[in-house]
Amino acid sequence: MTSPDTNRNISLEEMDKQSLLHPYTSITDHLDKGPVVIIKGHAARVTDSRGRDYIDSMGGLWCVNIGHGRQEMVDAITAQAQEIAYYHLFFSMANEPAIRLADKVLQLMPDHMSKVFFCNSGSEANDTQVKIAWYYNNLRGKPEKKKIIARKLGYHGVTAVAASMTGLPQLHKSFNLPLDGFLHVSAPHHYWNAANGETEREFSKRLAKELDSLIEHEDPTTIAAFIAEPVMGAGGVVPPPDGYFSEIQKVLKKHDILFIADEVICGFGRLGTMFGTNLYQLEPDMMTLAKGLTSAYVPMSAAVISEKVWDVLKSGSPETGPFAHGYTYGGHPLAAAAGLKTIEIMERENLVDHAHKVGAYLQRRLRETFSENPLVGEVRGVGLMAGVELVADKDKKIPFEPSVQIGPRVTQLLMEEGVIHRAINNTIAFSPPLVITETDIDEMLDRCQRGVKKMADQLVGEGMWKAA
Repeated sequence: MTSPDTNRNISLEEMDKQSLLHPYTSITDHLDKGPVVIIKGHAARVTDSRGRDYIDSMGGLWCVNIGHGRQEMVDAITAQAQEIAYYHLFFSMANEPAIRLADKVLQLMPDHMSKVFFCNSGSEANDTQVKIAWYYNNLRGKPEKKKIIARKLGYHGVTAVAASMTGLPQLHKSFNLPLDGFLHVSAPHHYWNAANGETEREFSKRLAKELDSLIEHEDPTTIAAFIAEPVMGAGGVVPPPDGYFSEIQKVLKKHDILFIADEVICGFGRLGTMFGTNLYQLEPDMMTLAKGLTSAYVPMSAAVISEKVWDVLKSGSPETGPFAHGYTYGGHPLAAAAGLKTIEIMERENLVDHAHKVGAYLQRRLRETFSENPLVGEVRGVGLMAGVELVADKDKKIPFEPSVQIGPRVTQLLMEEGVIHRAINNTIAFSPPLVITETDIDEMLDRCQRGVKKMADQLVGEGMWKAA
């Protein structure tokens, strides 16, 4: 336990249990076991309040791209606070860091992207994209074009609109979601969703046909936008099958449907390219940014729109008046200063190239370590984003039942080995800081291998699994 609070005479862990409601956390388990309190970090490692060191294999929540403990980030934020700590962007007001960050972001993006709208989280930015899509179609005289198509297993946030786009049942069942007008098509998960013998190309064509059929069934004149992550994150780290986005984009163009690329996780080097849009040659009308934008040193996100969308908003402005949407803290000077420093560090240290090279090493070592493991069905990923899927039967591709609780159990075992990771159902996910080294990766995978071996031994001992 940490030292008790001198005023209240309780530990920090007990204070947490008495005071905080934690996201994505079992209330019962938390009240029983309490929190792991992280107090400091450096590069790809963090330390908890008991002095235990961990390799942060998730980079926080897919977000600490430049690594923990960067003093120059602290200095940049402090320097900005000394000038002006806050000013908004409403009513034609502005602050210098927000202007400069918007300009810098556009320099990094595909040429057809035009304007940056700052928010505070990926959820807010995706909500904003939906409102802009609705606004865009209203201005075009097509007010019936309102429905949004997303994908099962896709993750786009937790606000009411963003959670409606998210294709994960646990985000819907307790909250009366999704809202009307939000539709979902199959996930491009070749391992689980492809037919026997179906190639990735054939699978991609079938999913494009499914999308086309849904649009025709709903009536294309009612569909506003399609949203997708270049690589699915919280759905299990699912890269697109060969040819997927080229087939999907043909369908969207055919039906005059906006394409929103959710780059919240994939953006700013995660895949070994600046954006997933670059890697998969996407042509989005809108791009959503967060996480790596500031490496999570200060909350910030952005909804970026193309020249095509901007032209409609600009042309409609004389008649509709102000763009009546915004957040008090959107474009916050301290966040913008953090964003500018993040990009400066990434460029100076060539972190995108580093992520490409070290990401290739991670992908190779993961496959060497786990591909032949009888508990592992598939190893998948791109760059510094990967998943190891645990299965009940490798040969027959049978998943573990939810009652086995593979995710929480393997999470605990890996924590005991000194690795913080995220279990997505039965998948061990990896998304370490882009500054991770090959030595860090070797140590991380040695620890993970020990944890997975303990998991296998426990399952065998309980009679819940039999190794081949």
